[in-house]
Amino acid sequence: MIRLNSRVRKAFQGRSRGFTLIEVVIAIAFVGVIAIAFLSALSTASTLLIVADERATAESLARSQMEYVKNQPKSTTYEPSIPPAYEQAGYSATITTGDVPLRAGLQKITIGIYRHPDDEEPVVTLVGYRLFL
Repeated sequence: MIRLNSRVRKAFQGRSRGFTLIEVVIAIAFVGVIAIAFLSALSTASTLLIVADERATAESLARSQMEYVKNQPKSTTYEPSIPPAYEQAGYSATITTGDVPLRAGLQKITIGIYRHPDDEEPVVTLVGYRLFL
């Protein structure tokens, strides 16, 4: 028969000391704090991902609106031509134009993209210039 040293023998005989209640409570609290921090970081990352996706979509719409305005004949007013997919997603646009007094034939174009029609602040604002010769 194999002789076991006294510590191992005590562990198998049931005389070994286990964890105290305080040690278990501290360990559970430590794991809880780590879990809360992890879930908070996960929630923040998810929110930031949604905001970044919304801004990228709005920027794409703003660039397409800028190209639309640049391809139109010279005018002082332009109506936004929003593709149906963007309208269904709740996006709207405003186009403001004005003559820049520094140079003849230069037109300033400002495009604001809104997520919902009731929003006061645009998600993206794009400013461009158009030269008329």
